[in-house]
Amino acid sequence: MNDVRIDKWLWAARFFKTRGLAQDAIDAGRVLVGEVRVKPSRAVHVGDVITLRTSETPRTVVVQGVSGVRAAAPVAQALYQETPDSIRLRVQAQAQKALAPEPAQSIDGGRPTKRERRAIDRWREAG
Repeated sequence: MNDVRIDKWLWAARFFKTRGLAQDAIDAGRVLVGEVRVKPSRAVHVGDVITLRTSETPRTVVVQGVSGVRAAAPVAQALYQETPDSIRLRVQAQAQKALAPEPAQSIDGGRPTKRERRAIDRWREAG
């Protein structure tokens, strides 16, 4: 099986849950093969360099195998190899995200109670 569409390969390699999501990402220009936008029907070959921008940090992978069948995660991970630069950038982004404070933690008490709401209304009317 040498000719597999890129949308099917991305689905088989478990980058997307469905082929439809893979097609949408390709159409939106978030999937590049060799730094060039492609169509969902483009065939994938061993050695192709694919750049995916599905999250904050882009991932660059080199195709190691071609399959159009979705299989277990270890089998899917054998279809590609992520470049060292891509891994380094992804790890840095994860470290920065871990250091950032959780936005919900900055909210002290949540929604005001009925008593607090009436006090806010009185304060607004007086001001």
